[in-house]
Amino acid sequence: MGNRKQPFGYRMTLGEITILPEEAELVRFIFQGYGAGATLGELTKALCRQEIPYYEGRSWNKNMVSRILEDERYIGEKGYPALIEPEQLRAAAEKRTARACPPQKTPAQKALRRLCGTPPSERVEMLVTDLLNELIRCPDRVQAAESQAAAACGKTRENLTSALERQPIDEDNARALLLQLAAEQYDAIGNTEYETVRLRRLLTGRMPMPEPDAELLQSAVSKVRVTNKCVTVTLKNGQVIERRDEP
Repeated sequence: MGNRKQPFGYRMTLGEITILPEEAELVRFIFQGYGAGATLGELTKALCRQEIPYYEGRSWNKNMVSRILEDERYIGEKGYPALIEPEQLRAAAEKRTARACPPQKTPAQKALRRLCGTPPSERVEMLVTDLLNELIRCPDRVQAAESQAAAACGKTRENLTSALERQPIDEDNARALLLQLAAEQYDAIGNTEYETVRLRRLLTGRMPMPEPDAELLQSAVSKVRVTNKCVTVTLKNGQVIERRDEP
């Protein structure tokens, strides 16, 4: 049909709108396939593999399929014989709307993306939730990271070692570095212990979560690292916990 004057699936017979059976079957195929989860692209490819065109001499495209899915005449409106049930047209409209407006990311998903550096998958959300729930069930599992103090004052320790190895020893410089190292260690240990106590209090009394909580992520977690087999969470006190995928 080169210049289509009737919707796909219909023809005019002796002044009356009638059903064109072979095209009507394709209309039903389109609605059934779309309702079952097929995309416009998948339906278009399937239609291109059969012999009935939408327009004579032209291949099927997504616009043609979309036009059919939007046409209310297929449920018997405006004097046209019905080819599908009203519910099929309604379901197709709802599906198009849902695809045009994808669900918004939750605050927790946004927070997790910032911690991961990439959009988190459902697997990552689940593993991070499991890790935090373990701490909620037993807050005493939050422990001060032993390496935090050492990492915080590593440069000063290196300088002190170099000063002591250099001959003759500059005692004033060595003494100043020793005092600086002690102060840095004290600060680092104090900060780590403070964060550890704060995290335990934050987790105590909470109920295990069915999904990540944005507030808890922001308050308790400083980084999330994701690999193919493992998710590693670094807490605000420097403690590292991980969860591996079960084989």
